[in-house]
Amino acid sequence: MKDATTLDRTDSPPTRLRVSGMDCASCAAKVENAVRRLPGIEDISVSVATETLTVRHGPATDARAIAATVRSLGYGADDTSADAVSDAERPEPVWWQSPKALLAFACAAALVLAYAVGQAAPAMERWAFLAAMAVGLVPIARRAVAAARHGTPFSIETLMSVAAIGATAIGATEEAATVVFLFLVGEVLEGVAAGRARASIRGLTGLVPDTALLEGDGSTERVPAASLRVGATVLVRPGDRVPADGTVLDGESAVDEAPVTGESVPRRKAPGDAVFAGTVNGDGALRVRVTAAARDNTIARVVRLVEDAQEAKAPTERLIDRFSRVYTPAVVAVATLVAILPPLLFGCSWNEWVYKGLAILLIGCPCALVISTPAAIAAGLSAGARRGLLIKGGAVLERLAAVTMVAFDKTGTLTEGKPVVTDVLAFGRSEREVLSLAAALEAGSSHPLAKAVLAKAAEAGAPMPPAFGSKALGGKGITGNVGGLDLFLGSPREAAARVTLEAEQEARISTLQGEGKTVAALLANGALAGLLGMRDEPRSDAKAGIDRLAAEGIGSLMLTGDNARTAQAVAGMLGIEARAGLLPEDKQRIVLELQAAGAVVAKVGDGINDAPALAAADVGIAMGGGTDVALETADAAVLHGRVADVARMVELSRRTLANIRTNIGVALGLKAVFLVTTIAGITGLWPAILADTGATVLVTANALRLLGVRLR
Repeated sequence: MKDATTLDRTDSPPTRLRVSGMDCASCAAKVENAVRRLPGIEDISVSVATETLTVRHGPATDARAIAATVRSLGYGADDTSADAVSDAERPEPVWWQSPKALLAFACAAALVLAYAVGQAAPAMERWAFLAAMAVGLVPIARRAVAAARHGTPFSIETLMSVAAIGATAIGATEEAATVVFLFLVGEVLEGVAAGRARASIRGLTGLVPDTALLEGDGSTERVPAASLRVGATVLVRPGDRVPADGTVLDGESAVDEAPVTGESVPRRKAPGDAVFAGTVNGDGALRVRVTAAARDNTIARVVRLVEDAQEAKAPTERLIDRFSRVYTPAVVAVATLVAILPPLLFGCSWNEWVYKGLAILLIGCPCALVISTPAAIAAGLSAGARRGLLIKGGAVLERLAAVTMVAFDKTGTLTEGKPVVTDVLAFGRSEREVLSLAAALEAGSSHPLAKAVLAKAAEAGAPMPPAFGSKALGGKGITGNVGGLDLFLGSPREAAARVTLEAEQEARISTLQGEGKTVAALLANGALAGLLGMRDEPRSDAKAGIDRLAAEGIGSLMLTGDNARTAQAVAGMLGIEARAGLLPEDKQRIVLELQAAGAVVAKVGDGINDAPALAAADVGIAMGGGTDVALETADAAVLHGRVADVARMVELSRRTLANIRTNIGVALGLKAVFLVTTIAGITGLWPAILADTGATVLVTANALRLLGVRLR
């Protein structure tokens, strides 16, 4: 299969359809198989993330035939060739208005009505449940027939149809109707998750402002940000989002780069420094020369990286769907052979062996298999959700069990996500007095470091006297008068330019900085009064969580956009390797390198800057309290923000897979036993029915055990 860019380079323009209802790689495979069988088809590209189908074909092939084929599989198909609405602007439809949701609602209503009829008129109960089952099964069976006709004979729809019909044949009509309804609910939930992920990716573009202040001819003009060209100059006022990637021409300001790099502290920007689209300007105006067009800015690249990673990462195919490719035709073949070969070859009684063939068909009814795996998955997902472990589907559960390396973000994931004062060093004064004077200068400031100072002063019960004549010095610090003392609070470099520091004081500053801490120096009447060391500290359970992973044979790695000194300090406390100064594409590249080396990688993060790596990883895990984009892009989420919950998630996955293997063993084991006894003439139809029903009860009860699982 060639990608869309290859298709677009052909002589004749390709047919491009928007295909709604595709939720996973198996959906894309059905569409591709069906369209590829049409005459004149040359190349196909199917994208689940963007819901598009691009087909290059000969002139004899009608685009309407392609759309009709896709619709016959149960998906929507609309021409997008002349559509002016971009993927980013197209709204995601409301989930409860989708055809799958409406069908599930109709099936649920039919089930409720069937229960009511059964209570009021027991003689009509079977027919009522048959009708309820037909509401959901007829569309499923129609899709199964269409898929089989177009090259996918043993799809999940085929298996469900066989299971429902088989259950009806053995008299479990109520069970058949319920299984059909649960299957429809699963399809709706899968569609909701896929739709929300697509909407969240498109929502990334909302980080870039719609307009920009373009300079020209000595004045500024407000223009659409998408119209900015490379080389243009824009004015970014305090508090505005930067409209494009660029280089600062004039001005100084602190810029919050958390959306792009995950840096916990705003970075000071001066002429010559690079700024990124979507970042937030702080306290000063900046004149910026645009270096990338809208389609190539940082946020646009993040969107493309996420979409590309999702396309490259095909979800693990449902276990029961894989097995059905062999199991279902094998059962039919064995039953047919048992029914006809003995009479034809050995002159045995047709009645006896047809009876045995029917019994084998009942034994082979896949109800237990169809119910057991989803039941275990549903129980595992419910058990996790009750503990704040959100896992998006059974395929994610399977991949979690195989994880061998976890790549953590730093800020907000391994750390609390905000700086705190860790050290207060006083010179000639008490530590409480140093905190009091520093807090007086910082009163009213919203800067993260100022908030850290104020929080530490409040914790220590230090008074906060009024400050007079306070003045912020861009990139240097703040001055003011408190209680008759002329004060300065700012960087050690600026403090050293104002007063002469003793060797011991310089050594203390170097020690704090060597520990990855931001240092603020307090001067009082021209002398160093104190030093404040601040750092974003690790979460209280971070070390224990990483140790638990190590005990399970899983390695850990830190990937961060923060500076190397801070990253190494935090990593050293946790006993793991750190790679620092990374942009979103760097994190994604490292994840891909780990996978190429044979690792099964889980990426844990909480920010937009983590989205590409979350999507590229075998399992993306969002840390609780993170951005909506991280939560939606990820395959799973730790809602309570505990690092140890990553290890608990892996443990839950492994227990769920063990439960599934047990269920499959029970279901197939019972069927194998009764297959032998039926052929030997020991058991007949009624034991076969009991075997299937008994297997269903056993595997369901075993699956429900997961609801009470205790995770260490």
